[in-house]
Amino acid sequence: MDADTIRILVTRLSRPHSFGGAVIERAAIIAAGPDSVAILAWIAAHGGQPETAAPVVSGQGLQSTRLNGSSGVGSASPRRYVLPPGVLS
Repeated sequence: MDADTIRILVTRLSRPHSFGGAVIERAAIIAAGPDSVAILAWIAAHGGQPETAAPVVSGQGLQSTRLNGSSGVGSASPRRYVLPPGVLS
């Protein structure tokens, strides 16, 4: 997959970010198929950064993780990637 094809794909799959630039979901990248590694490399080469996740707030009590639906363990992979303004234009 060449750089222009990846740029077109990322443009189609991303949406505007509230701080400028664009944001693309990791799930959309993975769903793009076997070229997801090339897409992630392109994003990194163009200044894209993994979005920092909000800290997990621990509840009180033994059953808090069951009740709020989180395991309390952070994910190793970011959920979204943020691209700086002007990269996709």
